[in-house]
Formats: sequence, C-alpha cells, structure tokens
Amino acid sequence: MIVSMQRHERIYELKKSVFEANLELVKQGLVIYTWGNVSGIDRESGLVVIKPSGVDYDKMTVEDMVVISLDGEIVEGRMKPSSDAPTHLALYRKYDKIKSVVHTHSEWATSWAQSGRDIPCYGTTHADYFYGNIPCTRALSDDEINGEYELNTGFVIIETLKEGQIEPMEIPGIIIFNHGPFSWGRNPLDAVHNAKVMEEVGKMAYRSEKLNPELKRVNQVLLDKHYLRKHGKNAYYGQTK
Repeated sequence: MIVSMQRHERIYELKKSVFEANLELVKQGLVIYTWGNVSGIDRESGLVVIKPSGVDYDKMTVEDMVVISLDGEIVEGRMKPSSDAPTHLALYRKYDKIKSVVHTHSEWATSWAQSGRDIPCYGTTHADYFYGNIPCTRALSDDEINGEYELNTGFVIIETLKEGQIEPMEIPGIIIFNHGPFSWGRNPLDAVHNAKVMEEVGKMAYRSEKLNPELKRVNQVLLDKHYLRKHGKNAYYGQTK
C-alpha cells in the first residue's frame, strides 16, 4: 500500500512537471497553437507522462496529462496521448539516461530540418550545450512514412545517433529531415531548456553563415574547453553543489 502511494505521488509530481514544461514551450516562443509536446518518464515504474493530442496550451490542466506505459498503453487519463508518443517511447526504451523528451516546430531549428542540414557548431554558445554539430536525420522512406510513421521517426533518430557514434546526453537534440526538432534532458524543464538553446544556436548559425559564407566550424580545442568546463568530469562552471 505504501509503495502504491509513493508511486502515485511520484506520477502526480511528474504530471505537474510535464504540464509546467509544456507551458514553458509557449513562454519561450517555441510553439504556437498545438505545435509541440513534452513528456517525462518515471524510470522506477516505467510509466510516461505526455501532453494530450491536439489540446491548446491555454486550455490544458495538470489532470489532462496522459499516463502511458512504455508499450504505449493508456494507464491513466481521459484523453488520447500526443500522436508523437511512439517517438518519445522509442527514445525512452533505447536510452536509460533520457528522462524527458520535447518536440516542437520552432522556426529556426525547423528551417535547418527542412533544408536537410546539420546545425553546425560555430562558436562557444553552441559548445556550452552541444558537443558538436546537431545532426539532421536522413529522410524517411515512403514505406516508413506509410507504416508506423511516429515509431519510425524514433528509429531514424536512434539510427542517426548510432551512425554518428553520438552519446545522446552530449548532443541532447536532433532535427528530423523535412520535419523538425526533438530534444531531451534529465527532466522536463531541462529538455525544454535544450530545445530553446537549439533554437537560438540555429538562428546564430544561419546569421553567421550569411555574414561569412566561408565560415569554418569552431576549433576542436575551443569546443572541448567550453563543453567540458560545464559537463566534463572536472567541470568548474557554476557553483559547487
């Protein structure tokens, strides 16, 4: 009984954090209308909380968040989960370190996705959060689109990370060719934070190329310095915890 109560409390706290993170997407200008979603996972129970499909942000409540299993079955909630749920679940099943997933159609990151290009790392702002270029996946095949489209979107993310030998917590986001960005993090607000950073560095990269068409990627030594001083084992940025 105590274990059941503890799980119930954890899931309710996760519902609140996922709800607040979805509202943060609006606050940060990453979504309009219903163009995005946030999910979070309780690793102990294997349950995922996600935004309901097609619901306006200004009408949502905490109680509207949908609880699903890692197999996609609805455990709690009166609405359908986001149509992107299979993509989120594929990432949770593959990567234990991912605790939250965000999908948006934010304009700068989506512009890079529609162009089919990685978002290049041109400077230290990018390097503080992403340990290199933010990759763009290949296009999905007709069979993948006509089949289990959202699940195959998750598979193409996993394929791209594997081919690039990318540790997902070092590059906490990706763009889907012809589609848009996904990001992830240690919790829902962290995943939204990474989505916002991806949007801003996408904007900066575009402007940098316009100002200097011959621009080269940031020096590896500078990339290492800025990423590792925040995220390496000897990181020294910020206050001691």
